[in-house]
Amino acid sequence: MIHKSFSKQDLIHIVNSLNVPVIFNHSINKKELQDKLIDYYHVDNEDIKRDNVYNIESKQDLFIYLQKGNPKKKINIKEKNNIMSICKSIIKYCNNKYDLNYTSYNSLEDIIDDMNYIKGYGDIPSVRRCCKLMNKCCKIKHTFKPLISPQVKQMLEEKYISKRQIIQCLTIKRSTPENPIIITFN
Repeated sequence: MIHKSFSKQDLIHIVNSLNVPVIFNHSINKKELQDKLIDYYHVDNEDIKRDNVYNIESKQDLFIYLQKGNPKKKINIKEKNNIMSICKSIIKYCNNKYDLNYTSYNSLEDIIDDMNYIKGYGDIPSVRRCCKLMNKCCKIKHTFKPLISPQVKQMLEEKYISKRQIIQCLTIKRSTPENPIIITFN
């Protein structure tokens, strides 16, 4: 009933994010956690947090989400190295003012094909950077939106919010020859 691509940590994150009333501890294994989630499915209560990163509204939505594969793609080393080499080539193209003469690409179609391939791996920071740089290219009319899993999207939003918060707890005033330097903490 629950797709095998979900790890124990993924299931724990889902349970905590949705406030699912499943009691567990970290010493249980993945199978036991899956059994508890299936038992929760058969209970008639509807206690899911509505505002969440997964856009899950009900218990039925939760189990439809769990039956499909995990959107947070797990890739092997060989695939990741291939994606990273494509990203390096595309970033080189972008850093050289979108000029094909400085790259290994023969045409813009080759770049578009590679971008369409790598944008499915938006959890990798280099892929997100490639999409951002390629969206600035005036030669290509496509917009490339990386596919990002809900967990990474939530992490990026939290990081963005924390960078925007300005902490004003230090005030420094320059001194004159008559007055010493004053440092004040609020």
